[in-house]
Amino acid sequence: MTTSPLAPSTSDKPALRREGLARRDALAPEVREAAARGLVHTLLALPELAGIGTIAGYWPLRTELDVRPALVALAERGHRIALPVVTDPSLVFRAWTPGTPLVRGAFGVEAPGPEAQMLHPQALLVPLSRFDRACHRIGYGKGHYDRALAALERAGPVLAIGVAFSVQEAQSIPAEDHDRRLDLVVTEAEIIRAPRDAGAAREA
Repeated sequence: MTTSPLAPSTSDKPALRREGLARRDALAPEVREAAARGLVHTLLALPELAGIGTIAGYWPLRTELDVRPALVALAERGHRIALPVVTDPSLVFRAWTPGTPLVRGAFGVEAPGPEAQMLHPQALLVPLSRFDRACHRIGYGKGHYDRALAALERAGPVLAIGVAFSVQEAQSIPAEDHDRRLDLVVTEAEIIRAPRDAGAAREA
């Protein structure tokens, strides 16, 4: 893939990732807590999720935006909730309800154990290190979500929602052919929808 002189190259990804994670790590606890509370309202109000049966979230690692209060609220509304389990080179998704016991797996990720039902989510909440206004993302460098989305989409459309703090935004993310663009990015400040043409639509 070629890049223009003004576009970041794929070799910039590690630096962009480090900067995004450093910005996220520097946020005050009260900012994180407020963002987690606000995410509940934001996700419940998303029209794209209204007709979705199964939604995959994630159990937050380190300083990721905490989606657990939102997962509880979505479960109470009637959605089935799944959590990802790392099975290199991709992910599978197991059923979760509030109170489900979790086990620690690869990379320290907590998830339901093998006794939990395997689910096929129609929407994913995707953690990330950086994003841009075109809804490109940088993850953690392993490609798990790109492969998981590709596998899920062989059975039908899947809505991919990036979840991040606004400080993780980058001016531009270098995209490769295998990178799956997000449909939306949700932060504590706004909703960014993937552009259908030149510019990303946004909501305050």
